[in-house]
Order: sequence, then structure tokens, then C-alpha cells
Amino acid sequence: MLNYRKNVLNNGVRILTEEIPHVRSISLGLWVRSGSRDEDEATSGISHFIEHMMFKGTEKRTARQIGEALEAVGGQLNAFTTKEYTCYYARVLDEHLDLAIDVLSDMFFNSRFHPNDIETERRVVLEEISMYEDSPDELIHDLFARTIWAGHPLGRPILGSIKTVQSITRETLLEHLNYHYSPDRLVIAAAGRVTHDSLVDKLQPLFESWKRPILTQVNQKAPRPQAGVVNQKKDTEQVHLCLGVPGLRQDDKRLYTLHVLNNVLGGGVSSRLFQEIREKRGLAYSVFSYHSAYRDSGLLGIYAGTSPANVEQVFDLLIREINQIQSQGIKLDELQRTKDQIKGSVYLSLESVSNRMTRLGKTELCLDRVIDPDEVIEKVDAIQQEDVLALAAEIFKPENFAAVTIGPENNCISLSRFQSG
Repeated sequence: MLNYRKNVLNNGVRILTEEIPHVRSISLGLWVRSGSRDEDEATSGISHFIEHMMFKGTEKRTARQIGEALEAVGGQLNAFTTKEYTCYYARVLDEHLDLAIDVLSDMFFNSRFHPNDIETERRVVLEEISMYEDSPDELIHDLFARTIWAGHPLGRPILGSIKTVQSITRETLLEHLNYHYSPDRLVIAAAGRVTHDSLVDKLQPLFESWKRPILTQVNQKAPRPQAGVVNQKKDTEQVHLCLGVPGLRQDDKRLYTLHVLNNVLGGGVSSRLFQEIREKRGLAYSVFSYHSAYRDSGLLGIYAGTSPANVEQVFDLLIREINQIQSQGIKLDELQRTKDQIKGSVYLSLESVSNRMTRLGKTELCLDRVIDPDEVIEKVDAIQQEDVLALAAEIFKPENFAAVTIGPENNCISLSRFQSG
């Protein structure tokens, strides 16, 4: 049973803690419900740019001093931006909690966004985009999302594009920050050797005086999935292939059934795709499936990287495994093995204070409640073979699929192969 406590400040900021007295460290995160889906096309990438600018200096700390503050005491300070939220986090020994709070709150409220720093960081982000575009095994997933969710913010890359990043100004950064960062959209989560009442006492003077208008709706429309095939020509040694369908939203009751389905299909080294395509036939080094869930939609993707000579064979094998699960479901031993995998992963993750903090912050921010690990295990244990078969039959319909490739030539990938099975 997850043992956590929660306070809501008068302005709507939520503070959650899980006390773990036998460890020496504390993981502390500021979770803001603002991500790339909250951007319009002209400002694509601005949420990620704001995250970068938070490390570029405040009125009392330079960028170097921010970087050195926690590192000097053996701690860590970092951040990341996703499609639906941004997280700023630190991990320190319990004796340095005050320092972590001071640094994070200073960054959060007092970042300068100096014009010179913006130009420096713009070059950094442009290099990050270039590096990403030179990694087709990563770029393929953005291309897949853009294909199946064409025209929707969820289909755009978190980093933005070279064009949009070049056009970002200090004014647009501050306007976006002031509009999307509000108390009701902030969750502060901590796990480790921390006392809840003490942490609230430390955070309340810093965060309760923060006043912003409540933002009621931001891009509430769910994306409308589109089937299709996109082949992007690029001078690569391999063809990178991504195939998939719309998945399930974060609060769908069948989400854990989809986790089981995904694990059996391509979620690990014992999965069907890994065993058939890599271990048995040696056609790919990397082959896997994944599911991404958002507040109103989801995406189930399958990736493989292979030589141009093998791409059609690999594509046919992907389709064959999908069709088999869709028509026959999964075996009883596969179901039990996958349940054990999920349960083991859940319990092993609890050994990390950072993972515990993430569970608190992410589930409270995205679902307005904390998901207890025991609840996950209970729901996974309840899944039956017929549940997986019914879900596979629903989502793996030929008309639901989109496929993309990146490679040295135009590849004749056709979704009509689903019709013939």
C-alpha cells in the first residue's frame, strides 16, 4: 500500500509526499501541466524552450551557479518536457533539501530570460533538433505521430522545428509562461527521507502567494486518427519502420489489458516480435512495440530497423504477428509471464525514490489521483485471455493502421496487406 500525504494550498498548488525513513535521499519534483500539446503551430517547441531557459540564470544565480549548486553536494538537477507536462526535479541527501527547494523555486519564479541567454539557448536547441534529425531511429516515432495525428498538436515534435524555434522571442516565451504556468496546474511531489508537514511548511511561503488566473481549457479537442503510409527518403544504412494504431487514453479501464497485449507483442526480449524477427531470423537488431497514453487519446506503435533488402519481409512478419493476436489472442503461459513481468517491474521500481516521486507527481497531475501499486497489481491479475483477444480485435482493424518508413529508397509498404492477412 502506497503511504502518501497530500495538501492543497489556498491557490490550488498540490503538495504530495511519500516518507521513506530508511533512505538518506529525497527526490523532489515540480510538475507543470504544460507541454507541447498546449502550443499552436507557430509556437511549436516553446514549452521545451522554456524548460531550457529555466537553467539560464536568475537574479541571484548565474547559469553556472545553478548547475553547480546541487552537484557540489552530490545531488542532481534536471528537467524534461513531454507532450502534456513539464517536470523540474532534484535529488539530494535529506540534509540538503533546503538547498534543493531554494534552487528549484528560484528557477521557477525568478528566471531572467535575458535576450543574450535566449540567443545562446536557441543555438543549443537548434543543435538538439539537428542531432535528433540525424537519429532516424528516434525521428521515426515523431513521423509516425505526425502521420496518424496529422494537424493536431499531439502529432508535432516536442522540440519544435528549426523554423519555429528561430521565430521564438522573449515576448512569446514570457506570454506562454504566464498563460500556461498557473497554481492549479502545478503538483509538487517528494519521496524519500522527508516529513510531509515540514515540507509543506517550507514550500507554503514560496508558492502560496503565487497568483495566476485559472486556465480552464487548453487544446481539449482529442486528435482524430488518420490511416496512411509515409515513406521518407534519407541516406541511411537501414530502413526504419514504424507501424501502429490509435491506443487508449490514460483513464481507460482497459489500459492494463493493453499493457499485457503490448508486452506479449513486442514489449521485451521474450516478446513475439523480438523472438521471431531478431532471435529466430536475425532480420533486425532492434524491434519492439510501445504504448503512449494521453489524457484523451493514445498510440500503439511497433518499430523495427532492418536492411533495405529485408524490409518487406520484416513488414510481413509484423503483420502476421498482429493478425495472429487479433484472431487467436494470446496463450495462457504468455498471459501469466506478462503479468509476472509487469508485477515485477512495478515492485522493483519502488526501490527508487525518484520513481516513487514520479508516480506521485505524474498520476496526480494527469489523473487527479495517485495510482497505488497494489491497485495496478490487482487490475493486472484480473485480466483474462478473452480480455486481450477482445481488445486486439477492436484496435487492430485494417482501417486503423498508419505506417511510416525512413530509408535510402522509397519502400513499397502497403497497408492493403492487412486485408489479405
